[in-house]
Amino acid sequence: MKTILIKNGNIIEKDGVKKGSVLIKDKKIEQVFYTEDFNCNYDMVIDAKEQYISPGFIDIHTHGGGGHDFMDNTEEAIYKAVYAHMVHGTTSIVPTTLTNTEENLNTFMNIFNNIDLNKKGYPNILGLHLEGPYFSYGQRGAQDPRYLRNPEPEEYNKILSLTDRIIRWSLAPELEGALEFAQVLKEKKINCSIAHTEATCEEVKKAYKNGYTCLVHFYSGMNSVIRKNAYRVAGAVEAGYLLDDIYVEVIADGSHLPKELLELIYKIKRKDRICLVTDSMRAAGMPDGLYTLGGKDSGYEVVVEDDVAKLTDRSAFAGSVATSDILLKTMYNNTSASLDEVVNMLTINPATLLNIEDQKGSIEIGKDADIIIFDDKQEISLVMVMGDININKI
Repeated sequence: MKTILIKNGNIIEKDGVKKGSVLIKDKKIEQVFYTEDFNCNYDMVIDAKEQYISPGFIDIHTHGGGGHDFMDNTEEAIYKAVYAHMVHGTTSIVPTTLTNTEENLNTFMNIFNNIDLNKKGYPNILGLHLEGPYFSYGQRGAQDPRYLRNPEPEEYNKILSLTDRIIRWSLAPELEGALEFAQVLKEKKINCSIAHTEATCEEVKKAYKNGYTCLVHFYSGMNSVIRKNAYRVAGAVEAGYLLDDIYVEVIADGSHLPKELLELIYKIKRKDRICLVTDSMRAAGMPDGLYTLGGKDSGYEVVVEDDVAKLTDRSAFAGSVATSDILLKTMYNNTSASLDEVVNMLTINPATLLNIEDQKGSIEIGKDADIIIFDDKQEISLVMVMGDININKI
């Protein structure tokens, strides 16, 4: 049983930053020290060189990276995509699907059922996020309109019977049958989130009461204030601000939201209801060019330029090319949030949303040893997953 001491660092905790050291035993955090008197045995010492010791990032919404999409429907694509994100500090990840045919979704889930969720040398794969296919046509964004439909018990119960690895499902709550579906997900302890929706503020409030807990890629794929018969009606964005306890996903890639909106979100939602997500497609970590969004055999072409993916007619974004370290840099440099608050948005907040905060999301005794080290420019120098050092540039 290997014991590792990470010393001489600045530990990012939930409520601040403290100089100290961390002792890891096997897969867990054994002790946290704030003095040089360690008084413990260890097999390996890592000098953090006064860099930041942080909990590993948790990305709860990503479609791929490193040239691979999760819906390429191969085990190799899944592993290579998650590895591409781990290099940038993501120690836990939730692969996400796109709206597609029932046949393609079933094929993907059969493959996903066979992968090792804790494969050595890779990030923790926490489970599966189904994004769609139950979305509004008017807020479809880059979701393929051919496959949009309402939630029907016959279909979603069949999907739920295929795997026990679904941990999130995102849909439009105003669709017929969507509130009843939320109750099914709640019973199965699957997080239910709002996405690609034309719901009004009142409809989102009703959805929240029925078990919806998060607004997916806040501002994208949802209405703000609209007019109906000359009267202004508040939308999903306003609901996100008015409902104190609802979470919001934020794509802080420098393109989806300007710094003014990032600051507004932080000012109103504060540090504990924001989850930074990449919502990345296969071009994350890759150069500009033409790529396929979705599976190679079932997706469609998008163009990556100016650090973002777009539909080829440039009418909408088509996911991001961000990695978690980019989210950290963007949110930290464009808002008044402190470094520890931004790290919370990448760690303890998504862990809490997924109800795994007792295992992950912060550097505390007894929690999983998912730890990263980065410098004052937020450049990643070490990635540890469950006590194993997978990346070490120190």
